[in-house]
Amino acid sequence: MTAKALITPLIAASIAAGREIMDVARSQITVRHKDDRSPVTEADERAERIILAELQKLAPGQIVIAEEQAAKGGLPSHVDGPFWLVDPLDGTKEFLKGGDDFTVNIALVDQGLPVLGIVYCPANGRLFVGDSSDGAWQAVISEDGKVTERKAITTRKACSPLAIVASKSHRNPETDSYLGHYPDADLVSVGSSLKFCLVATGEADLYPRLGPTMEWDTAAGHGVLLAAGGRMVDETGEAFRYYKPGFRNGHFVAWGDPAMTPQPL
Repeated sequence: MTAKALITPLIAASIAAGREIMDVARSQITVRHKDDRSPVTEADERAERIILAELQKLAPGQIVIAEEQAAKGGLPSHVDGPFWLVDPLDGTKEFLKGGDDFTVNIALVDQGLPVLGIVYCPANGRLFVGDSSDGAWQAVISEDGKVTERKAITTRKACSPLAIVASKSHRNPETDSYLGHYPDADLVSVGSSLKFCLVATGEADLYPRLGPTMEWDTAAGHGVLLAAGGRMVDETGEAFRYYKPGFRNGHFVAWGDPAMTPQPL
C-alpha cells in the first residue's frame, strides 16, 4: 500500500487509541515506571495494542518500533527497509497532570526520513497529517469520530519577534542557554509532539530540543513538519535522520521558514 492509502485506516486507529486514552483519563490512573524511570500507564498500553494490531494488518512484515514494546526489550537488532515508529501516548507526564497536550504518534520512516506522520491529540480532537508526496493538513475529529474542518497547512515566513516552542516538562539549562540567542522571542511552552505541529501550521517559528528524546517521540511530528515545508537538523547541522543506535535522538532544532538560518546548536 502507498503511504497515501495508509492514512485513512491509520487515522481510524489513532482515533480508537485516543478513545482508550480518554477512557483511562476518566478513571483512576495507575502509574508504573519503566527501567529509565519514565512513567507508563494502562492508557499507553491499550493505545499501543490498537495501533500495533492495525499495522500488522496494513503492513505485514514491516518492522514496527513502538515505545512500550521497546521498553520490554522489543528493539530490533537490524532494520532493512522502511519501518514504523509509534508512540501511543506522547506526553504521558502532561496526561498525568490532567493537561490536554498529549498525542498519539505514528510515523513511517524510509531511507532515514519520516515520509508519513500522523499526530492526534485526543483531548481536543486536533489531528495533523504529513505525507512527503502530498503535503500536510490538519483537521478536527468530531465526537463521533469523523474528520471535519480539514485544511492544508504550511509553515510561515519568519517574522520578528519569533515564536519559539519549548518543552513543558523537559526544560533544562542547555535549552535556556540556546533561547538566550533570541531574547525578544515569544516563548510558548507545549508538551508532546504538538511543538512540531505548531511550527508546521505557522503558529510558531522554531523548536529547539537540547535534551534526550527517542525516535518514536519525534518522527511523526517531524514528518508533519517536513511535509508542511519545514526543516530539522541535528547538532552537526545535518538533516535529522532515523535508525540511530538504540533509536536515541541527539539534540536538534526544527523550524518553519526554509529561508531562515537558526542559531547552531
